[in-house]
Amino acid sequence: MPSFKDLIIQGIPNELPAKRDYKPEVSHAPKRKDILSDEEKVLALKNALRYFPKGWHKELASEFAEELKKYGRIYMYRFQPEYEMYARPISEYPGKCEQARAIMVMIQNNLDPAVAQHPDELITYGGNGAVFQNWAQYLLTMQYLAEMTDEQTLHMYSGHPMGLFPSHKDAPRVVVTNGMTIPNYSRPDDWEKMNALGVSQYGQMTAGSYMYIGPQGIVHGTTITVLNALRKVGKEPNSGALFVTAGLGGMSGAQPKAGNIAGCISVTAEVNTAASRKRFEQGWVDELISDMDELVARVKKAQANRETVSIAYEGNIVDVWETFDQEDIYIDLGSDQTSLHNPWAGGYYPVDVSYEDANVMMANEPDRFKELVQETLRRHANAVNKHTAKGTYFFDYGNAFLLEASRAGANVMNPNPTIGREFKYPSYVQDIMGPMCFDYGFGPFRWVCTSGKPEDLAFTDQLASEVLAELAASAPSEISQQMEDNIRWIKAAGENKLVVGSQARILYADSEGRIKIASTFNKAIKEGKIGPVVLGRDHHDVSGTDSPYRETSNIYDGSQFTADMAIQNVIGDSFRGATWVSIHNGGGVGWGEVINGGFGMLLDGTADADRRLENMLLYDVNNGIARRSWARNEPAMFAIKREMERTPGLKITLPEVVDEDLNRLF
Repeated sequence: MPSFKDLIIQGIPNELPAKRDYKPEVSHAPKRKDILSDEEKVLALKNALRYFPKGWHKELASEFAEELKKYGRIYMYRFQPEYEMYARPISEYPGKCEQARAIMVMIQNNLDPAVAQHPDELITYGGNGAVFQNWAQYLLTMQYLAEMTDEQTLHMYSGHPMGLFPSHKDAPRVVVTNGMTIPNYSRPDDWEKMNALGVSQYGQMTAGSYMYIGPQGIVHGTTITVLNALRKVGKEPNSGALFVTAGLGGMSGAQPKAGNIAGCISVTAEVNTAASRKRFEQGWVDELISDMDELVARVKKAQANRETVSIAYEGNIVDVWETFDQEDIYIDLGSDQTSLHNPWAGGYYPVDVSYEDANVMMANEPDRFKELVQETLRRHANAVNKHTAKGTYFFDYGNAFLLEASRAGANVMNPNPTIGREFKYPSYVQDIMGPMCFDYGFGPFRWVCTSGKPEDLAFTDQLASEVLAELAASAPSEISQQMEDNIRWIKAAGENKLVVGSQARILYADSEGRIKIASTFNKAIKEGKIGPVVLGRDHHDVSGTDSPYRETSNIYDGSQFTADMAIQNVIGDSFRGATWVSIHNGGGVGWGEVINGGFGMLLDGTADADRRLENMLLYDVNNGIARRSWARNEPAMFAIKREMERTPGLKITLPEVVDEDLNRLF
């Protein structure tokens, strides 16, 4: 049998492999919409067959046609590797370039069945967030990475490896684009058609940029969000406050764990029992309940006893909101984290229809399915409105809930709209993450220990904790709370058993914190104390994403619908030392609703890595602070002035604040 390294180097096999059986025990993507004409289906087959020798075309054509009929996509299951898919230690990968081997670690982590939502369909999270469109693309990409030198760059077109091009050692090793369509072709059906043709894909945020680290990333972000939301309503941790939300698949599965860390009662509804039971088995949720009467009794008991407990309700979230209203159960915090960026293909399910029947309807009666989803959204919003009238603090968690509810005609619009405040309820970025974190430069910095050793991760936790404590000692009052929250988080990270897949960690830090933590890691690598480390971040950050209903929803100068920042960010990172960069159309709020970008950077203990990390991390954060400052966001104005004072060569255009009343002129 060929070794793992030999199979990577081989790429597309020399001999046609045997047909693979469909694995019913694995979580599969729902059947996609039958959207192609017969002529377009022929084109989809031609597009798929171009990866393979002509002699295989006759056999593969009928097989791929059957996949297109059954699943709405051509995944090329036959070419899925037989070796186990997980992030191996970096030394186990073939290659001529350490940076390329690091990228292979990250790709395999994104496709690890313990991490990925639909691993056989190469989908990491969010229902359609793909690393590749098909298995041929995976095989070719890994082969290219194994061949790459540090003077070549691999260019990825929506999952397709276009090829290796000569570059230089300071250029990115990989440049990734996903779904970058002409603006007039960013409707949901445009994605369905282009994806079915095999010419574009939805990279979500960290799926198509190889930086997903399992639900830990969203656990931290949700923990910070819930902690600050509790502060807004005057509730302390462990006071019996109730948080009601929905979604346990992919990233949303982190909500119950975050609720536990924040010290509240959480009820998370999930219609897919496979997802809820997976989270229960993983220890991410404490209790499973499928009977509504039992749920009501359990929540009342938890509130009376001021418990901290996470409960998964196996059913539709609308039933929870409506029943809790009838039973007069007070909800302190409410949100939703279903995949409403993908409402017609499994991201959100209609009430009063079983999960199984809904999946059949989705494929066979798409118009009826859409009608029922929109009816459910109207009921969902009405129930939420009844609770907020009693004092519940409800926020949109950036999953396009308010956007899709508004499109369904639900009662979610602000009766007195202002710029950026057209909805009745705020985005969590408008009220919480924007003014408290992003404007100050705090965002989801993350790292992966490529050795695969838990002891390396524990040592990096210790180093990061020491750096944060040192910075906190002299931090201004404006950011001291964020420093304290993240010190508490990193000290408890190991105890909360957050690692799924690679040995990874996340915390919120500003540019000063990120640079000092990264420099400390690089020194430890140089001294042989730990192996190489990959740095990255969620796209959900200060600079990487332009998203008017989420990341940039607290931009009020009218530029929230522009995407200059995200494009500038990916270009700026690429020539300042990133190992790879990515830019995507689409993300957590939907195709055509956001442009977001990310990066990865390998620390290998060298002086080159020190130079790159300082140059790139400074820009990666402060590009966004500068844009937020120009929008006249006071915390960002404070942060960018502070950065200019300590960074020679940084000179940012500052706004003049206009105090006079200009309404009289119009």
